[in-house]
Amino acid sequence: MTDADIPSGGVGVVVVAAGSGSRLGAAVPKALVDLAGAPLLDHAVARVLAVTDVEQVVVVAPPGLVPEIAGRYAAEPRVAVVAGGAERSDSVAAGLAVLDERLALVLVHDAARCLTPPEVFDRVIAALRSGDVGVVPGLPVVDTIKRVDEDHLVTATPDRSALWAVQTPQGFTREVLLEAHAPGRRGTDDAVLVEEAGHRVRVVPGDHLAFKITSRADLEQAARLLAGATAP
Repeated sequence: MTDADIPSGGVGVVVVAAGSGSRLGAAVPKALVDLAGAPLLDHAVARVLAVTDVEQVVVVAPPGLVPEIAGRYAAEPRVAVVAGGAERSDSVAAGLAVLDERLALVLVHDAARCLTPPEVFDRVIAALRSGDVGVVPGLPVVDTIKRVDEDHLVTATPDRSALWAVQTPQGFTREVLLEAHAPGRRGTDDAVLVEEAGHRVRVVPGDHLAFKITSRADLEQAARLLAGATAP
């Protein structure tokens, strides 16, 4: 890639917030679960909007809650809200469909990683502007990992020195992400779709605060972290 090919346009962020929250045991979708007096989604969006380069944020919400969630951000012109799909890939595609076409770089972020610091977004954007077409934040794996079969018997122990736990936001050039989300394509995250399309994906340092809230214990940990951050 030459300097002329490196994207210099603006940055858009698709915030995926269409999850049910069933593992949290919540009566509301995960995006609206309370954390320190505000929904998880509010914490996530506030951190995204704190990133200087972000020009537009598209929140992908549970279909029945689009009016309610759109109302929460009615005073913020950079935020749009769209209904999600049946699977994560469908939700990302829905967000891409309404993202401003002027934006050359797109970050996809999980609302459940609502404490992700703006600095992680900055690192992803910087790598994209340096010429990478796919960038993910992550942390080196510190636990020993075992591969097991259907009987829970160990079949291999991968070398953990080459293993990283990947987080979000995951960033891509717009054209590469659109290619990855061609109709019918599915994956556990956006990076795997980009990898399968033949593109290289770089890992940049993530942050321990970018953990994903999936259980009640995760929610309690996030509340403790926020309480510590606001303590005198």
